[in-house]
Amino acid sequence: MTASNDRHELPEPHDLHDLEAQAARPRRQYGHDAHIVCDNLVRIYQTEGVEVQALQGLDLLVDRGDLVAVVGASGSGKSTLLNILSGLDTPTAGGARVAGCDLLAMKAKDRLRYRREVVGFVWQQTGRNLFSHLDALDNVMLPMSYAGTRGAAAERKAGELLDLLGVGHARDRRPAGLSGGEQQRVAIAVALANTPDVLFADEPTGELDSATAHQVFEALRTANRELGVTVVVVTHDADVAGQVRRTVAIRDGKTSSETVRAVAVDEDGAERHVAEEYVMLDRAGRMQLPREYVERLQMRDRVRVALDEDHVSVWPAADAGNDGDAGDEREAREPVPAE
Repeated sequence: MTASNDRHELPEPHDLHDLEAQAARPRRQYGHDAHIVCDNLVRIYQTEGVEVQALQGLDLLVDRGDLVAVVGASGSGKSTLLNILSGLDTPTAGGARVAGCDLLAMKAKDRLRYRREVVGFVWQQTGRNLFSHLDALDNVMLPMSYAGTRGAAAERKAGELLDLLGVGHARDRRPAGLSGGEQQRVAIAVALANTPDVLFADEPTGELDSATAHQVFEALRTANRELGVTVVVVTHDADVAGQVRRTVAIRDGKTSSETVRAVAVDEDGAERHVAEEYVMLDRAGRMQLPREYVERLQMRDRVRVALDEDHVSVWPAADAGNDGDAGDEREAREPVPAE
């Protein structure tokens, strides 16, 4: 990469009085109007004396009514994130809020109510979603009974949910008599039984063929569109990730990139779907460069950056590949101006 002559000098630091005045000003809470907020979220596990950092300062905002896919390689931290947001796990540090609930401040009783009334959850394994001895209707009615809704009212609501998700015909069948796709759609109805604000789904199509996976995803889309519930789906399925407006990628325990999809209208009035990928910049100014960029330019250890007129340039340090002690002083090299 080459650098331009039109570079700006960084501004002079403020004096102590300015810094104190700035610190004294009230600051708006991060993500104050978002439905889901992850603020520098950290989760560290201890496994047989080994420390595993599943989340390393992750930031994420999701608006009310959004349908968002979270993608990433195995071990990237996406399932850990979902477990924390659903109240099944607690973070080591940072902040997490869902529908106004502070997940770090919850006591055991609050956490139980949160999982019962505020969020719904769909597992990849159908055996974790449904009771094998209950039919579809009774499976949906069961969480309602814990929340105090029983009898005809519960039966009516459960039937409406099954109809909405396209499995009303299977209301009297037990899980063994349902196909894999039907089981997952009934599981979504169970998760929606108590009218949650947010629905989380962990690899809901992971054990299904593409046609059946499409049906399950359409059920999630229907819940989002018809009921207004915010939906967050963790998935490896590229087809599912490509059908949502917003896809967030996690790498090494942090949000690394985000793809936003929209419908654009050209000069002739024809509609076309467009997708644009962004690298995520956290509040500390950190970002993860795409892995293929780093490998192609052989970036390692440290890089050089410069502020141009309307963008920031990044290129490999001339001595980044040299052997030797990283603490040794090296000669500073100025970037070569573009011709």
